Amino acid sequence: MSAPATPHPADAQLVQRYLDYVRHEKRLADRTCTLYAQSLQQLGEWLAARKLRLSQVRDEHVRAWVRATHARGASVRSIALTLSAWRGFFAWLGRQKLVPLNPVAGVRAPRFKAPLPGVLGVDEAMHLAERHEESDDPWLQARDALMVELLYGSGLRVSELVGLDAAATREGQAAGRGWIDADDGMVHIFGKGSKWRTVPVGAKALEALRAWLPQRTAGVKRAPQSADDARALLPNQLGGRLSTRSIQQRLHRLGALAGVNKPVHPHMLRHSFASHLLQSGSDLRSVQEMLGHASVRTTQIYTQLDFQHLASAYDAQHPRARRKTTS
Repeated sequence: MSAPATPHPADAQLVQRYLDYVRHEKRLADRTCTLYAQSLQQLGEWLAARKLRLSQVRDEHVRAWVRATHARGASVRSIALTLSAWRGFFAWLGRQKLVPLNPVAGVRAPRFKAPLPGVLGVDEAMHLAERHEESDDPWLQARDALMVELLYGSGLRVSELVGLDAAATREGQAAGRGWIDADDGMVHIFGKGSKWRTVPVGAKALEALRAWLPQRTAGVKRAPQSADDARALLPNQLGGRLSTRSIQQRLHRLGALAGVNKPVHPHMLRHSFASHLLQSGSDLRSVQEMLGHASVRTTQIYTQLDFQHLASAYDAQHPRARRKTTS
């Protein structure tokens, strides 16, 4: 097997300059820099095999690479990540006046159908919300109850749940910590994109909150290590904020106790929140606002789940869907 063709030395130097730029000036993460280096090495070998220089690359060359790579079985995600690295590199070359155009600017990876998110059925969600671990620890039961109600009842991301404070404070808001206003029945969330949003809190969640707050600090075995930990709505037993990993583990256990026949994770409850709202007749824009999606396109995936629900109901109930079999 022959060795890969070697890129032109001048082009190789430009690649190294760009990698130094993203590492030291843009301060990208080490993992990202490694992926960029791998993608640009692939670019260099591909160009060298075709005796092309960087300044000679055109969009038809890039499209040919996409078709060939896709035909060899590369995943759409892998192609998209490589194109993204190339696009940034050629944009940088353009700012340096080293190439006449960005040949990757208009090239996209092949389209693929994104998998639909996993959701709970309505009955499964109800069982999960009502079934908490049978133990002698009422503190743990009360915390779990509020945790589930906020994830399923308000559609919070797990990071948003972790970031909630027990009460609104100036210090907490400055740090991006949300809180629940029980009088208004709203939870104020500092979410993705560093944006605040307000979401309704259901009666069951407010009931769980009222049961939880009087005993919030009772099960903590040592003093919080910081003022931020002391403000946490959901602390762990060592005085810190309850972690994302701990919430994942608790939900997995609660799902098993509730008889859910699939692993339950925090985002599944958020998906279920959105899907069940749409099944109940909520409009797409309202669900988008409650989820904090920047684009309604992201929310539209739940309409597919809703249509699946309607199709299943049709197949099960409509007389014209029940075909008679003949012997």
